[in-house]
Amino acid sequence: MPQALQDRGGWLNRETAGWFADYASLIARRVGDRVRRFATFNEPSVFTLFGYGFAWHPPGLTDPAALHRAIHHVNLAHGAAIDALRAQAPTASLGAIHNVQPARPLRRGDEAPAALLDEYWNLAFPEPQLLGRYPPRLVRALDPHVQQGDMERISRPVDWFGLNHYSPVYAKADERAVLGFAWADAPDDVPKTKIGWQVDPAALRDTLVELDRRYRLPIYVLENGAGAVEQLDRSGNLFDLERVGYLALYVAALRAAVAAGADVRGYFAWSLLDNFEWGAGYAHRFGLVYVDYPTQRRIPKASARWYANLIRTLRRR
Repeated sequence: MPQALQDRGGWLNRETAGWFADYASLIARRVGDRVRRFATFNEPSVFTLFGYGFAWHPPGLTDPAALHRAIHHVNLAHGAAIDALRAQAPTASLGAIHNVQPARPLRRGDEAPAALLDEYWNLAFPEPQLLGRYPPRLVRALDPHVQQGDMERISRPVDWFGLNHYSPVYAKADERAVLGFAWADAPDDVPKTKIGWQVDPAALRDTLVELDRRYRLPIYVLENGAGAVEQLDRSGNLFDLERVGYLALYVAALRAAVAAGADVRGYFAWSLLDNFEWGAGYAHRFGLVYVDYPTQRRIPKASARWYANLIRTLRRR
């Protein structure tokens, strides 16, 4: 959010939807003759829930009313942007990119918090954008912000569903939490990546099958990968065999989903290069290629060679 617009309320100001549509229209006019695919938003559940519910991201609030207002205004902005993009780039392929990861109870008795996390994390944006309704547990909280005609403005036709998926997420009861639940780390007894995210390829398979059944759109997996704290060995190489194993398991899960009928059109490993991660800065590396940040040297990891071989194998089929 540009600071000048944040000073005017940012996502808490309903007019932001119109400002966002103006921005989308400008971008389409500038690059629409070359760019054929546009996403309105990437991971809106992250910057809303973490920014207005948990105070982990800007603007650093723990205010349920602000969170619900922001969710609705982001959804309005999505619909307005779809209309603007259709007007300026009528042949472009349009969609949005969502986190969808199973929300699980940390322990017995945490089922209600997990169900609520599921609606904030997985449903608060796809449901209104694609089905024209808010999930049932959020309807009462969001209703004060919904005006006549809003759901029609939000649920504009799109061409594909963008999925970011890494691992399940967990919730636990917390009577002090303003939203009625707390985010929880994965249990100690499950397989995890080096940064503590659960490894559960079946969750990706099941998510893809369910998304296909629920929304009936072509699916692109636009982020999936394993993060780690890494450094080159003495020979100047990086043998990230854990990442290779993760990617092999998840690609196999994707194939299983396709075999079960899911309409998956593409898969993008996150990421080609190590980069600045919005939650961890430069501490966590997700790249297939190691980036030496002081010199900007690029050194392919073992996972880059594995992934290149995967692509060559698929091309020969």
